[in-house]
This record gives sequence, C-alpha cells and structure tokens, in this order.
Amino acid sequence: MYARRRHAYFAMMGTCLTLFVLAWGVVRIWSVPAAVGMCLFAMVIPPVAAMVANRRGPDDRWWDDPSGDPKSDEWWDELDGRKRHGDDHRGGTPQ
Repeated sequence: MYARRRHAYFAMMGTCLTLFVLAWGVVRIWSVPAAVGMCLFAMVIPPVAAMVANRRGPDDRWWDDPSGDPKSDEWWDELDGRKRHGDDHRGGTPQ
C-alpha cells in the first residue's frame, strides 16, 4: 500500500514539474495566458500529492495504535494521559 501511494506522489510531482517546464519553455511562445493557466493548475498539484501520500490506508499502523507489548502500551498511555479499559490497578474510583 505504501509503495502505491509513493508512486502516485512521484507521478503527480513529475506531472507538476513537466507542466511548469512545458508552460515556460514551449507554450509561452504561442500563448502566455495558456502558460499562466498551466502554472496555476500545476500549483494545485503539490498539496494534493501530499494528501495522497499521507493518506491512511486500511492496513497502515499509526502512532496511537497499540503495539501489542502491554508494558509499552501502558507506558505510552500514561504519558498521553489516557486510561485504558480495565487497567485501574490501584483501586479506588476512576478519574
């Protein structure tokens, strides 16, 4: 899944660079407004490429998912100020 997103990102960024180069190397000779339009379109591509590259896939593991190591998960939950279900080992009332 990661490789597919990476390929899509590089394809989009390559398209962006190609549009800029073609706009000012070739198209401006015939039409400056068309070259400006191509650049405006190319300007939108990098943010979209970043969103595509950073999109969460269904099989991706993110920073807040449990790691499977109970001790490590307990430590991170304590640092984040979260309390996991059924982890009240001290007794008393839950906060």
